[in-house]
Amino acid sequence: MLIFVYTTKFINIISFMISIMIYLFINVCINNIDVSINKIKFRADFTVQEDIPLNNQVSSNYLEENKIKNVNTTIEKRASEEATWYIQIDKIGLKAPIQEGTTQQIMEDFVGHFEESSKDFGNVCLAAHNRGYKNNYFSRIRELQEGDEINYKYKDIEKTYIVTKHEIIKNTDWSNLEDTEENKITLITCVENEPEYRRCIQGIEK
Repeated sequence: MLIFVYTTKFINIISFMISIMIYLFINVCINNIDVSINKIKFRADFTVQEDIPLNNQVSSNYLEENKIKNVNTTIEKRASEEATWYIQIDKIGLKAPIQEGTTQQIMEDFVGHFEESSKDFGNVCLAAHNRGYKNNYFSRIRELQEGDEINYKYKDIEKTYIVTKHEIIKNTDWSNLEDTEENKITLITCVENEPEYRRCIQGIEK
């Protein structure tokens, strides 16, 4: 029969090995806890930074709020432009906001400004629809005659022009849009049922 004698040296070795195993076990547990905490922290940070709703109902509300916000921004922008950049012709009951560019999208809601032309001094060139669109700001400019007044405002600059020319030009004639030393305004619109021509009205500053 074998008899084990537990010497002090043997007991110390066993205790040392058990201590190492306990240390490793605790270390692994702590690392797992740290990883979990970091994941939770990252998720919280991501949610706060992106501010993205997590469920369908909140997402729907989020999109609706931003849609309303964008509409309000557009309304405020338009109100600002109407107050600081517009054309007014009392004879034909016109007061319309102006925006940079003459694209179809811009001219749906604004009188378009030819980008290459001046906004204040020199030749200010504008274009707008006269029929068949959402806004037909130049529908009555054919009524303008020499001597009629055109009022124009850009930021703090206000000018009054006197009509000096009203004629029909070819749609390839860009000479009326060239810059000039004298302050003038040029209004361009289509001619009804004549796609190859444009109506051109010019005025010189009063």
